[in-house]
Amino acid sequence: MSHSPESSCPVCRSKHWNVFFEMPEMPIFCNVFWPDQQSARNCSKGNIRLAFCSDCGFICNVAFEPARLEYTQTYENALDFSPRFQDYARSLATRLVKEYSLYKKDIIEIGCGKGEFLVSLCQLGHNRGVGFDPTYVELPEHGRVRGQVQFVRDLYSDQYSSYPSNFFCCRHTLEHVQDPISLIQMLRRAIGHRPNIPIFFEVPNGLDTFCNLAIWDIIYEHCCFFTPVSLSRAFSVCGFQIHKLWQEYQGQFLCIDAMVGKVTDQLTEQQLEEVKKLTADITAFPTNFQNKINSWQTKLESIAQHGRRAVVWGGGSKGVTFLNLLNVTDAIEYVVDINPRKQVMYVAGTGQRIVPPEFLQEYQPEVVFVMNEIYAEEIRQTLTALDLSSELMCV
Repeated sequence: MSHSPESSCPVCRSKHWNVFFEMPEMPIFCNVFWPDQQSARNCSKGNIRLAFCSDCGFICNVAFEPARLEYTQTYENALDFSPRFQDYARSLATRLVKEYSLYKKDIIEIGCGKGEFLVSLCQLGHNRGVGFDPTYVELPEHGRVRGQVQFVRDLYSDQYSSYPSNFFCCRHTLEHVQDPISLIQMLRRAIGHRPNIPIFFEVPNGLDTFCNLAIWDIIYEHCCFFTPVSLSRAFSVCGFQIHKLWQEYQGQFLCIDAMVGKVTDQLTEQQLEEVKKLTADITAFPTNFQNKINSWQTKLESIAQHGRRAVVWGGGSKGVTFLNLLNVTDAIEYVVDINPRKQVMYVAGTGQRIVPPEFLQEYQPEVVFVMNEIYAEEIRQTLTALDLSSELMCV
């Protein structure tokens, strides 16, 4: 591993902070879609240079340039159209409401997206909610909670610290923040001396990305990658006591519950062992990454040689990264996505058109690449309902 241009780890300030992997010229936004193919292929691109801290297990892109990203209402990464994801989000909201007695309370969500999770929390417990997100778009169904739930098209900052709050949540936002400690410290200031205010954060699981080789999750938008140790450390050094830290969604997500506590910067023996194992996985990652790329290039070549028609199912980050890393343009013409806000748009970098599942009845693909195995069964059911017998290949 080579030394990074940064002097220390952003989470623990360790000097054991080195670049171990690079992905040049990747789309700046995987979750912004384009109205025509040429614009999609000409999208802005940036470099990914990942550095790893061998003291706390934190990983981030040291080539990240935050000024190049402007999150607007065109940003679209909602997963809520999937029944599988809906079930998960509903069960999570129910657990949080019950565990923290969130009934007739004030809830703040940082990075609320299109607001579905916040609305669910407020409806389940008759709570009042405020969601902060510059990408928020008012949805028709939110009309029924107007007056109960408010949305602010802005990043959460100190200027909003006076908003009433009995609970804070933040899902899939912290990984977009170049200096995650600054956001956590800001939250700690907003809570002040109120010891019983719980917080909940959810982020992609770095162990899944780098140990289980879910490599399609490496995107420019995610400048930070958290492992259990680094996520715990980030909150502990900011004065939070960890109530619970666990993996969800078949290990794809990390979740953390915390409350105000003492500032702690020491790792346990178990955590030190976890970082030691992760260090070995990170050392092997560049070789394992290339082996996986080579394997998929061989599979794609075989499919093309046999004249089999293929589509990618999943127009989110995984699908966009898969197509760009393998430099797939004309060999795959279409990407399927059930999110209607993505349909008829084009994929950043490689320019595939995004189509609804019903399009496949006409197109008749022999192979469907499933970008997230967790959705394989519902995709299989959809294909069966469309009277299609395409082969599913989980990527």
